[in-house]
Amino acid sequence: MNNWTHDYMAEYHRLELLKEAEHIRLERIALKSQVYRPGMFARTMFNFANWMISTGKQLRKRYEMPSVDCSKPHAKGFAH
Repeated sequence: MNNWTHDYMAEYHRLELLKEAEHIRLERIALKSQVYRPGMFARTMFNFANWMISTGKQLRKRYEMPSVDCSKPHAKGFAH
C-alpha cells in the first residue's frame, strides 16, 4: 500500500468516529428530553408517602394541641 491509501483510511476512520460521536450526543439529548412517567410502583409509593404525611399531621394536631388553656393553674394535660 502506498501513503495515499493510509491517509485515505485514516481520514475515513476519523470521519466514522466523528459520526459515531455525533450519534451518541444525539441519543443523550433524546434520552434527556423524554418525559418521566412513573410506573405503578412509583405512583403507589408516592401516594402512600403523601398519606403517611397527612396522617402524621392529623395525629400531631390531635395529640400535641392542648384541649384546654394550659396557662390556667387548674388545667390538665393534653387531649386524649
